[in-house]
Amino acid sequence: MKRDAIETFFATLAAANPHPATELVYSSVFELLAAVLLSAQATDVGVNKATRRLFALAPTPQKMLALGVEGVAEQIKTIGLYRNKAKHLVETCRILVEQHGGEVPGTREALEALPGVGRKTANVVLNVAFGEPTMAVDTHIFRVGNRTGLAPGTTPLAVELKLLKRIPPAYRVHAHHWLILHGRYVCQARAPRCGACAVRTVCGFREKNDRP
Repeated sequence: MKRDAIETFFATLAAANPHPATELVYSSVFELLAAVLLSAQATDVGVNKATRRLFALAPTPQKMLALGVEGVAEQIKTIGLYRNKAKHLVETCRILVEQHGGEVPGTREALEALPGVGRKTANVVLNVAFGEPTMAVDTHIFRVGNRTGLAPGTTPLAVELKLLKRIPPAYRVHAHHWLILHGRYVCQARAPRCGACAVRTVCGFREKNDRP
C-alpha cells in the first residue's frame, strides 16, 4: 500500500470512528491489565462476563491476591485456560504489590516481567492506559495488515514494526483500535465484508467480494 493510500485508509477510519476504544470493560489501569491478561484465546464478550464478577470481588491487586488462585479460578472458569490464567494473575498481583506499590508500571520492561504478560498485552496497556502509540498485533491486525497490503509480514512482530513505520504519526495512538475493529467486524477471516468496507478503494486485497 502506497503512502497516500495509507493516509486515506486511516483518515477514512478516523472519520467514521474518531474516538475508538477497547471493548473490554474496566474501571482502572489494574482492571485493564487483568482483563487483557485474561483475554488470550478468549473473546472480549466472554472476558467481560467473567470480570464483571471478578472485579466486584477484587478490584485491586491486594484484594485479588487475597482472593487467591482458587478464588480467582472459580470466578473465571468460563474462560479458556482459566487455571493457568488465575495463577498468572495472582502472581502478577503479588509482584505489583511487592515491587510496584500496588500500581501498574508504565514501562514495557516492567510489564513484560509480569507473569502472563507478553509483548501484545504490554502494548495494549501502554496504548490504552498510558497513551503510547504502540501496536498490539492480534489475529485481526495480523490479518488486516497482510490482506490489505498495509503491512505484510510473516510474524506478529514483523507486522507490528512495519505498521509503526508506515502509519502516519497523527493516527498512531488510535490505529491499534481502528485495525482491530475493522478486522473484527468488516475484514473478517473467512468471509470479508468487502461490500461494507469504507476503505476498499485503497485495499490491496485481490479477491474482493460484494458481501455487505
